[in-house]
Amino acid sequence: MTTAEPAAGNEEFDLGRLLAERGAERYELHARYLNHQLPRMLHTIGFDKVYERAEGAYFWDADGQDHLDMLAGFGVMGLGRHHPVVRKALHDVLDARLADLTRFDCQPLPGLLAERLLAHSPHLDRVFFGNSGTEAVETALKFARYATGRPRVLYCDHAFHGLTAGSLSVNGENGFRDGFAPLLPDTAVPLGDLDALARELSKGDVAALIVEPIQGKGVHEAPPGYLRAAQELLHGQRALLILDEVQTGLGRTGDFYGYQHEEGVEPDLVCVAKALSGGYVPVGATLGKEWIFKKVYSSMDRVLVHSASFGSNAQAMAAGLAVLSVMENEGIVANARTTGELLRSRLAALVERYELLREVRGRGLMIGIEFGRPRSLKLRGRWTMLQAARKGLFAQMVVVPLLQRHRILTQVSGDHLEVIKLIPPLIIGEREVDRFVAAFTEVMDDAHSGGGLMWDFGKTLVKQAVANR
Repeated sequence: MTTAEPAAGNEEFDLGRLLAERGAERYELHARYLNHQLPRMLHTIGFDKVYERAEGAYFWDADGQDHLDMLAGFGVMGLGRHHPVVRKALHDVLDARLADLTRFDCQPLPGLLAERLLAHSPHLDRVFFGNSGTEAVETALKFARYATGRPRVLYCDHAFHGLTAGSLSVNGENGFRDGFAPLLPDTAVPLGDLDALARELSKGDVAALIVEPIQGKGVHEAPPGYLRAAQELLHGQRALLILDEVQTGLGRTGDFYGYQHEEGVEPDLVCVAKALSGGYVPVGATLGKEWIFKKVYSSMDRVLVHSASFGSNAQAMAAGLAVLSVMENEGIVANARTTGELLRSRLAALVERYELLREVRGRGLMIGIEFGRPRSLKLRGRWTMLQAARKGLFAQMVVVPLLQRHRILTQVSGDHLEVIKLIPPLIIGEREVDRFVAAFTEVMDDAHSGGGLMWDFGKTLVKQAVANR
């Protein structure tokens, strides 16, 4: 076998050399050619870091300092970065030179991944592989509408299911929806409100309810018994229950799926993505019941009625198989449960100590830290100043020193929310819990001292918020 020689006059592509020569231009390149507001935002809040490498739950900068990752790429890095088993699987699949994506054969890897994924998914029978979480949701919406013959999909207030047109139709945040109408027929219902759900179902045009077991925006868990009761109402009206497990699935909550902590819940369709990728190759999956898939793909004429050009590609399937193997062999779900309980309990113990700290909630390694109006007059005045400028600024005031002073990356849980969301890699342990709690305690001490760098930074954020009005 021979390989093609580089064309005369052209140098062979060298990724390492390209990064060495141009890597320092990263922020300038984004500002010039991509979303120009991203580097602007990062410069404003002091997040314009340069990370040289990453492994597990840590990044390292050019000075060799480590940074603890409590964000996991919005949940994508469930196994941390560059897990050796996933890396080897990707090297192996590239070296195998498979006849991938011929479009007219059946490769083994998609079937093997579907088999292994369904082994963790009781009551579900078939899988469609796409490329992302939002595409998994789009698939579920299409399948639900076709299977039921009804147009309308219900979703919960404050939900987040993606940003493409279909998934945007069931997005509970107006800031994402504004300016993109008209969208699909949809109606929002409050999370946990069974009466509101029953009223909408009585109209007879509802195909499904889509719901996150724990909402990513604000980290709000569905009330106990809600999912099962909603399922009974839906099935009583021949409508479907879609569970969006894009962020909560694959061990995040201490169960393989977030809905599995509640007995008797048997969803009709489940959406997963993020952690299934191993952090390398985008992948999404929509799992569903046999009758739904057979209705959508009802004849050979409909064999391609729903497909994805890069769906089921060998690299994504290999990554997914490696991820599930690691989860099973290394006890990832159990670690998320025990480490999550340790982190949540230690943070919850601080609520009585700090008047600015309102609540710590969540499940497994998906934890929300909510701040609220303090009691003391001096702190209340400063809190009111921040709230008048823009709700959510105090949470940002906490996130920034966690990174700048303690080298810990976290995120605010949504626009206009005083909530920090922790979704670290599922491999963290007691050492990382100790580091985060110590850093968070120091930041809270600073915030309650009534002065210092935090409140100076708060004034900067207020000026920026006012300027953006």
